[in-house]
Amino acid sequence: MELRPPASAPAPMEAALRGLCPQCGAGGLFQSVVTFASRCRACGLDFAAFNVGDGPAAFLILIIGALITGLAIALELIAGPPFWVHILLWIPITIGAVVLSLRLAKAALLALEYRNSAREGRIQERP
Repeated sequence: MELRPPASAPAPMEAALRGLCPQCGAGGLFQSVVTFASRCRACGLDFAAFNVGDGPAAFLILIIGALITGLAIALELIAGPPFWVHILLWIPITIGAVVLSLRLAKAALLALEYRNSAREGRIQERP
C-alpha cells in the first residue's frame, strides 16, 4: 500500500521556500536558521525521521565557492580594488548565500523525502 500525502499538503518547493510542514502546511519547519524543529507543532510529523544529511551543505559550498571565486577574480581583473574591499564584499556575500541556500536545499530535500515516502533504511513494497 502506497502512502500518499494529504491533498492539503503544500508542494515541495512551496514548503521549502516558506518553511512549511510538508504534511499539513503549517509554519515552523525550522527551529533556528538551518536546524529543523523536532516535529510539527500542528500535526506532529516527526522531522527527525527524515535524513537530510550533509549532502546539501557540501554541494552548495562547492557551487557557491566556485561562483564567488569567479566573481572575485572578475572584479579584480576589471576594477583592481584593494584587498580589504574583497574582504568586506565577499565574506558576507558568501556567508549569506550559503546559509540561505542551505536552508532552502534542506527544506526541499525534506519535503521531497516526505512526498516520495523515503525513509532511512526501509524498503517499501509496491503493490
